[in-house]
Amino acid sequence: MGEALVSGLLRAGRSPSDVAVVVRRPPRADQLRETYGVEAVSAADAVKRADTLVITVKPQDMSVLLDEIAPHVPADRLVISVAAGIPTALIERRLGEVPVVRVMSNTPVHVDEAMSVISAGRYAGEQHLRRAEELLRPVGKVLRIPESQQDAATALSGSGPAYVYFLVEAMVDAGILLGIPRATALEMVNQAVYGAATMLRDTGEHPVILREAVTSPGGTTINAIRELERHGVRAAFLAAIESARDRGAELGSG
Repeated sequence: MGEALVSGLLRAGRSPSDVAVVVRRPPRADQLRETYGVEAVSAADAVKRADTLVITVKPQDMSVLLDEIAPHVPADRLVISVAAGIPTALIERRLGEVPVVRVMSNTPVHVDEAMSVISAGRYAGEQHLRRAEELLRPVGKVLRIPESQQDAATALSGSGPAYVYFLVEAMVDAGILLGIPRATALEMVNQAVYGAATMLRDTGEHPVILREAVTSPGGTTINAIRELERHGVRAAFLAAIESARDRGAELGSG
């Protein structure tokens, strides 16, 4: 996610000299420097030099990083956290009264089609939210939500692409079962998913309306929908996303 944000910022016109990265392994630093022309620095140097700190570590690594940077963070430094499940209050307790904006994005950030949801911490104001939006808009859409909804957003949007890939995989397998070559089935399903998502976005219609437009009486689609309902696919999605929400809350509390 960190590399994707760097790439998006540079594609949006930021100069490589405006961006510095912090990584654990020297080979990774060399790779980012060669690919994007950005400087790799220590965490302490980044805190002292940057106007905005974007933290993209895994939740289980957050505590160690906060311990490392806490002595160096000025009170006016904006901290943007992209760590799943980590509440802004935890970061504020460790760093002091600094403005923190919590973000959950997703992997379509790599193709500038991410869904990023942002929430302000106790000390973050409108100007901090706007700065976070400016950083994230080059890689997709940005939506403000209350922090109380972040775990749910993580389950729904952050993990959302995985559900779509799972569905595509199942549909391709069905195509193979019906005698269609894998490559052909994948191309057909990819375009069906892309076209359906585009119609959802561009028409503004409710998904029920769009689904009903495909579902003619006594036709093939209604038979397929009946089987999906009979096998509890809708209920499975509800349970899966609820479970992902609960796991996000566990990561934050742990």
